[in-house]
Amino acid sequence: MQLFIANKLYSSWSLRPWLLMTAFGIPFEETCIPMYLPDSKARMLDVSPTGKVPCLVDGDLRVWESLSIIEYMHETFPDKGIWPTDGAARAYARSISSEMHAGFQALRIACPMNLGKRFVARDLGSDVDDNVRRLQGLVSDARRRFGAGGDYLFGAFSAADCMYAPLMTRLDTYQVELAPQTRQYVNAILGHPAFAQWKAEALTEPWGITHYEAGWTASETYHTPSIVIGHPQSA
Repeated sequence: MQLFIANKLYSSWSLRPWLLMTAFGIPFEETCIPMYLPDSKARMLDVSPTGKVPCLVDGDLRVWESLSIIEYMHETFPDKGIWPTDGAARAYARSISSEMHAGFQALRIACPMNLGKRFVARDLGSDVDDNVRRLQGLVSDARRRFGAGGDYLFGAFSAADCMYAPLMTRLDTYQVELAPQTRQYVNAILGHPAFAQWKAEALTEPWGITHYEAGWTASETYHTPSIVIGHPQSA
């Protein structure tokens, strides 16, 4: 299988299936198509009907959209424990994963994923505050109801954690004030070996996308790009 992804520093949707496949020991090859270069859109259209990545190619089959790729992994490797085995937990995990796919727009727009820096905290507005409250309530509820026996939403690491991992990086990158339980969960995601591998590889990428950082003041810098992309293009 071949997984096409975008920049590891910035592509939250690419992180989700990559993290899952790596964490669960599913063999695959990866190809990065960097965003916002002149040929990015054409290259993505060559592999994905939407002109976006991630996209998984398995023989003649193409699967796009992160959650669909995750479901395909579950169906292809049913014994991996990708979703919780308990029926109630699995239904809850799928519900919050679908919510992640469609929700938290204010937080995702205001705070793009950026693993190369941490930024000085600032007021993010009431819509983002509402997203953070919902997110913290969700973490607390999942951990209370299903999280015994492990550090993740459902105890053991699962597809739901892969869906929420990029949001956890944002909370850290933008230094959002968090309740202790949420901070513990953020730390668990950031400390997962598969995520640590993704981040280490992200920090070796040559590309920097300046509009992802416009208006922010860095408090810590981990990545210095050799190729700076200053203006967003259609990709």
